Amino acid sequence: MPTRPAIALIVPVLLALAACTTTIAGTPTNGDSVVSDDPGGGGAVDPSFVKNTDGSDIDRLAATVVTDVQQYWTDTFPTAFDKQWTDLEGGFYSVDTADDDAKAPPCARRASDVEGNAFYCPTEDVIAWDRAALLPVLKEKFGEAAVMFVLAHEMGHAVQRRTGLTVAKQQANPEDYPTILVEAQADCYAGSFVRWVADRRASHLKVSKDRLDTAMEALVMFRDPVGTTQTDEDAHGDAFDRVGAFQDGFNEGVDLCKAMSMENRTFTQRGFLSLDDQASGGNLEFDTLLSTVQEDLELSYSGMVTNLGKQWTTPTVRTSDTSPECVKTDQGPIAYCQETNEIDVATGGELPTLHVEIGDFATGTIMASRYSMAALAALGKPLEGEETQRALLCVTGAYTGSLLNRRQGFLLSPGDLDESIQVLLRYDYVGRDLAGKAVATGFDRVSLFRTGVLQGVEACEL
Repeated sequence: MPTRPAIALIVPVLLALAACTTTIAGTPTNGDSVVSDDPGGGGAVDPSFVKNTDGSDIDRLAATVVTDVQQYWTDTFPTAFDKQWTDLEGGFYSVDTADDDAKAPPCARRASDVEGNAFYCPTEDVIAWDRAALLPVLKEKFGEAAVMFVLAHEMGHAVQRRTGLTVAKQQANPEDYPTILVEAQADCYAGSFVRWVADRRASHLKVSKDRLDTAMEALVMFRDPVGTTQTDEDAHGDAFDRVGAFQDGFNEGVDLCKAMSMENRTFTQRGFLSLDDQASGGNLEFDTLLSTVQEDLELSYSGMVTNLGKQWTTPTVRTSDTSPECVKTDQGPIAYCQETNEIDVATGGELPTLHVEIGDFATGTIMASRYSMAALAALGKPLEGEETQRALLCVTGAYTGSLLNRRQGFLLSPGDLDESIQVLLRYDYVGRDLAGKAVATGFDRVSLFRTGVLQGVEACEL
């Protein structure tokens, strides 16, 4: 395993990717560039100011990103923090980790220490990145926006240093400034910058919300290993927490980010529930999950509808190897049929594949969304249209959130919420209404789901 740079507050955005594998899982993108092509726009930036650059396209992209990030903080910092922004004193370093003789950046003993990583070093006020084994792979698997995420996150740590969050302060107050909070705040700052770009205020960069879905999967891939507790001194956060912090910055801006604390922030990361849970990696077999979650869904949704003053009628659950047949529209591998109050589960084909590739609660989340449809029917709500699609995501989140603090019954294993995030980003099944229509972007699907998880069914505007 490569040794990470020995720096007190590097808090790298990534796990050391090369430590376990040379492949970053992801979906090859269509190559859309985040560099603006507007007439009169700034275009790509000359990377010659980056130390050790080879002038390559990937360094040109990185240079363009950090130029706009510094401009964002030059514009934003005085209003947010009542003092002027200062650019990085030590500047930026590009590292060729494929070259055994490459020069090491500040704060690292050798170039290979940076393999698969990007980091901010507070003692030298430097940001460095691996141009060989990190940025090109991010670009290929998740798109150029993922490179923007990573470098904006590292600049978030530079913001923290300029606002007084020093190594000494963190070490003196570890309960107030655990690593997981420091990382969440940097993710939040990155989100606020990306919103600025999305609003077409950047000189050189552009991004649309529908391009964020694939890039957000980079945050999923760079979550802590399943089973890491939030009190671990190196914890960076699970995917639910990291994606959530990014979205909060994107939606609410810098003021929310700077006010983040352990008192007002909910972290969902948790350790394994038992030795058996650890042995299974937090995943149940497909058939076991379906039967177990079905029992819990019945109890939970019955209570939810009854508490809202309506009568719950238990839906009939049917399974078959073929696609759901109770409706003619395509609701995905699990469908709700209003006329017969029936939930059809296709146990062959795609659903078991998702169960294996993402995890058991990908199945659980889709199943819960059809119970959410049954709940809307019991409440007399329409089952088609934009409001329905949004409600499905929120109510499914509310059910999921109800599992977080349980002591018995069906419990969330570590990684389950991350599996929800992945299925929401990659597929629209959870939000499909009776007509098979859904909220278009993974970003919005995750945001609505998170509202339910964190605020409960009361926030779902039923």
